[in-house]
Amino acid sequence: MSGLNDAIAQAMRHLGERQRVIAQNIANSDTPGYRAQELAEPKASFAAMVDGRIVTARPHVTLSEGMRRLGARQTSGGALIPDPSISEVKPDGNTVTLEDQVLKMGQIQADYAALTGLYRKQMALVRSALGKGGST
Repeated sequence: MSGLNDAIAQAMRHLGERQRVIAQNIANSDTPGYRAQELAEPKASFAAMVDGRIVTARPHVTLSEGMRRLGARQTSGGALIPDPSISEVKPDGNTVTLEDQVLKMGQIQADYAALTGLYRKQMALVRSALGKGGST
């Protein structure tokens, strides 16, 4: 069961990091030349774990103090990529469309709620197996 909990936790961390990237896009919606970004899907995804496909873990990079001083930030392991769903480019070169970004935020919220529900059900099963009542 630890594998399922780990996969749920990893998916939640990815959603949290993706939400940060989308919020950054929204904050820069009026910045000339800003290019909307997205977080690449992790190779070891929750869906792959549920499907039973064998996946390998991504390498984890630990930031050194020098990297932090240069402005590097620790992420959940996903890579920032240009947003593949750009619907328009403004005359100033900005590619952020607020409507698209808000829709993505809503999807992130729905996915996070679904994962929270799965985690709650998983914990109820564990409590039930231990004889401590699993009703939630």
